Amino acid sequence: MERNLNLLHPRDQIIMIINRIYQKGLTTTSGGNISIMDESGDMWVTPSGVDKGSLKPSDIMCVKADGTIVGPHKPSMEYPFHKAIYVERPDLKSVVHAHPPALVAFSIVRQVPNTNVIPQVKTVCGPIGYAKYHIPGSNELGDSISEQFKNGFDSVIMENHGAVLGGKNVIKAYERFETLEFACRTLINSKIIGEPQFLTEDQIDTFNKQIPTDYPKMNEVVYTSDEKGIRQEIKNMVRRACDQGLMMSTYGTISVRWNNNDFLITPTDATRWDIQESDIVQVKDGKCEADKVPSRSTWLHQKIYEMHPEINAIILTQPEYLMAYGVTHKKLDVRTIPESWIFLQDMANVPFGSHFTNNNTLPELISKDNPGAIIENDSVLMTGNSLLQAFDRLEVAEFSAKSLVMGTSLGAFAPMSDGEIDELRKAFF
Repeated sequence: MERNLNLLHPRDQIIMIINRIYQKGLTTTSGGNISIMDESGDMWVTPSGVDKGSLKPSDIMCVKADGTIVGPHKPSMEYPFHKAIYVERPDLKSVVHAHPPALVAFSIVRQVPNTNVIPQVKTVCGPIGYAKYHIPGSNELGDSISEQFKNGFDSVIMENHGAVLGGKNVIKAYERFETLEFACRTLINSKIIGEPQFLTEDQIDTFNKQIPTDYPKMNEVVYTSDEKGIRQEIKNMVRRACDQGLMMSTYGTISVRWNNNDFLITPTDATRWDIQESDIVQVKDGKCEADKVPSRSTWLHQKIYEMHPEINAIILTQPEYLMAYGVTHKKLDVRTIPESWIFLQDMANVPFGSHFTNNNTLPELISKDNPGAIIENDSVLMTGNSLLQAFDRLEVAEFSAKSLVMGTSLGAFAPMSDGEIDELRKAFF
């Protein structure tokens, strides 16, 4: 999507993002605001008092560089703090502010989330600023927030209010917003079942340094009919995963075996919910298409396909309830209902680093009886003989994790007994 932003009017960019925020339940009808600063110094901003669930491009207001206001409504009452941010940080071209539940939870207990919980959160959001409370729409609030951005923060918790995120464009600002809310939800859920375990700076640096950056490139690429069909299948499933909260803008990888050990895989640094068939990367004989960068986990996918001919699809992602188990290092007991055990049988936890390049822990662990694993402080890996089976298993695992997190408040669990598990094993395997 980012590649097409220059062709979209700021009004349309704002509508695209506010629709996504509202549809994902990250703001209310009246809450939140988005702005974009264009190349002429005009600020485009959501209006005040207009239903966020039915905004049209014509509703978006323009505050001209000379202060003139153009449009059918009043601009958001919060637009002064947007303006103050742009004054302090001319490198930022978009600001997103809203009141999603988990970020608000942190703001009302007056805490800043620790972004060292998952490497990608730290990379996307950076360090988190904290702006003291002032009345909404006031100059004092604008000064409090802009001071944090002046100090170099791109992500700021607003005391007893919500959060405000900036980016070089509206996609980057939204990605920070969505990723920080995900981190907060993961931390809150993890506190229900245990205590979150955080990564050190050295662990995060080691993770970033081991990621391949220069993949061997093909000299010639052949696009057959079946290959094109796989591209469409991957695109549709990525979008489905985003819609169902199993992936987000900044994280989620899908690959599908194509021919022998050749496969197609999603790219790195792509906005997942707008991925196109042309973005997907073919990997053949260990080489990838020129001018494309495949997922950072490509080596892991390649190794699994080489070692397991029965596996034809792999998903690597970060569903929020499964990640609560990932960051607490607690084991997910899938003996909750028959379907969970039949689909998953076991969900092993593996230490952070087990997914690094040239580490065979996961390829050797995965099997027909162990189709998935939780990578601590990173992600969840799920496999299947088809993409639909891998996705189904992922859904079942996330539903199971959600039930367990919710059930913690009700009392002690009563999982199926060993005898009941043996009955399932005899009936289904």
